[in-house]
Amino acid sequence: MSTVDPVVQRERARLLRELHRPGEPLVLANAWDVPSARLVAEAGARAVATASAGVSWSLGAADGGGADREQVLARTARIVHAVGLPVTADLESGYAATAAGVGETVAALLATGAVGVNLEDEGRPPAEAAERIAAARAAADTAGVPLFVNARTDVFLHGIGAPEGRLDDAVHRLRAYLAAGADGVFVPGVSDPETIAALVEAVPAPLNVLAGPAAPPVAELAKLGVARISLGPGLAEVAYAAVRRAAEEVYGSGTYTALADGLGYPELNRLSAG
Repeated sequence: MSTVDPVVQRERARLLRELHRPGEPLVLANAWDVPSARLVAEAGARAVATASAGVSWSLGAADGGGADREQVLARTARIVHAVGLPVTADLESGYAATAAGVGETVAALLATGAVGVNLEDEGRPPAEAAERIAAARAAADTAGVPLFVNARTDVFLHGIGAPEGRLDDAVHRLRAYLAAGADGVFVPGVSDPETIAALVEAVPAPLNVLAGPAAPPVAELAKLGVARISLGPGLAEVAYAAVRRAAEEVYGSGTYTALADGLGYPELNRLSAG
């Protein structure tokens, strides 16, 4: 049973689903802990998403299966209770070797009060990846929560197969994941307008793209029909870069100018308070 009131959780799930509008995309500046989640919420986010990389790094683990599932879920629970918004969690490929294990992970996720999940295929055969999506859907149905399942394919991100065949491969996979119960699709590694437009046309579901410095701005992605834009590990990368700059300055020149842009002790204490 979720520690969030079931009625509230279902309402947040409904809201998250409604926020996926092609042409009016849900923008997710992915967080990794309570202060970052609250900062994102205060900046105007309509929902909060975690980034598996940021969460993993902050737990002292490598992204890509290095994090402990229970630690990730505990972090998610803290974020859910810190913000009064729908929370969707990036759980990589489900932190499980089998489809049944993915179902168990999703059941545990729902107990945190989260209402969305990202599940990636990691280049698995489409049928196997679809089975894992189906297990996630079944777990949500059993819990009575209309969880938004965002199915990710890594075809472009990891350069799987010949370049000329990647679009068709991605479309084939994503359609299989939708048939298995996914609600939206995520294709990181794509930023050119032509491919994005082709994916919007070929896949009958809200399309999520990963944005970074080289990606088209939000307004242009909206015109292409994108329904969700994620920053992924981007914010965490910026935060850790600031740490490196400040540390290198003090151990180099012996000065502290990089600390001038810090949020300050009182505000971070406020953002971290239970």
